[in-house]
Amino acid sequence: MNILFINSIGRNKFGGGEKWMVNAAKGLTDRGHAVVLASKKNSKILQYAAERGVRTEVFEIRGDLSPLATLKIAAWMKEHDTDILICNLNKDVRVAGLAARLIGKPVVLARHGMLLCSRKWKHKISLTRLTDGIITNSRTIREAYGEYGWFGNDFVQVIYNGLVIPERVEPFDFSSRFPGKKIIYSAGRLSEQKGFSYLIDAAAILSKKRNDLVFAVSGEGKLEHELKERVKALGLEASFVFLGFASDIYPYLKGCDLFVLASLFEGMPNVVMEAMAMQKPVIATDVNGARELMGATTGSVKCDTGIIIPPKEPQAIADAIERIIDNPDVLEAFGKAGHERVSRHFTLPAMVDNLERYLQRKLAEKARTR
Repeated sequence: MNILFINSIGRNKFGGGEKWMVNAAKGLTDRGHAVVLASKKNSKILQYAAERGVRTEVFEIRGDLSPLATLKIAAWMKEHDTDILICNLNKDVRVAGLAARLIGKPVVLARHGMLLCSRKWKHKISLTRLTDGIITNSRTIREAYGEYGWFGNDFVQVIYNGLVIPERVEPFDFSSRFPGKKIIYSAGRLSEQKGFSYLIDAAAILSKKRNDLVFAVSGEGKLEHELKERVKALGLEASFVFLGFASDIYPYLKGCDLFVLASLFEGMPNVVMEAMAMQKPVIATDVNGARELMGATTGSVKCDTGIIIPPKEPQAIADAIERIIDNPDVLEAFGKAGHERVSRHFTLPAMVDNLERYLQRKLAEKARTR
């Protein structure tokens, strides 16, 4: 198959959705398919893709309507005999999906790692007219879209994220910098979505009771200055540290005691999967995909791999941390169960298998309608 991934996220943005797209492109490339990933010039996703041996292309999509970009993409896909187009953002669907419709051949798929589609008329038109299906990573998103009444039963396909668990990871040495401290780790874009302000407030709550905890966060983003000022205002400079952007967070995960996801919304949070792969217990907000990933049933708070908490509640974060951080047996049991669950259900080969079969099925469906 000739496959084009398009992701027009900002040049300096890189998160779970971008990592999924690169991993999918790499996995399909390794299976002999002709795969290209396109994004903005000098973007982090193109750099990350190139480093992993994925062919890249530059397409600049700046808005929902871009006739020149549409014509350029259409010409490129026609020249390269593209079979499958997989789009990330809604504007990618409107610009590149229209290009595919102009030349008539490619199957067009939208990949939604979170709820990107509301009940707005423009979403209905673009997704029902310009795509042949939606790939998502959680049942909760598929169920939410099902309530819209726009799509057929098989239009939204759940394909769980997958990863390759590294055989050897050298843990980051937190103890040399923070001797005698227990490390609470988190990672993600420093944006409102990721809920780091609530994690800071939880650290402030705990700092009134104990001085043996350090919170460490990997990531960068537009709220960096604001979050650092919040830490300073609460007097947490010694116990809440920002580590900056990290392309590989496995060493930090391996070296910490506990991982916390404080997000307000997600799709299938890759970072939780990565923490579980490193045998770390997880405390996660009750966002899309977290329960499926951690194996928690509806309504439950505790599961075999960690604890589910409500979003936007610093006290809930603090209580969950204090509940388990001093119990090494519980931490170890959660970590082992998480590793076993990821190994069984969320590997990269399984994801690529499912994705490859789905793409082949969509191609066959397209051929029958011609």
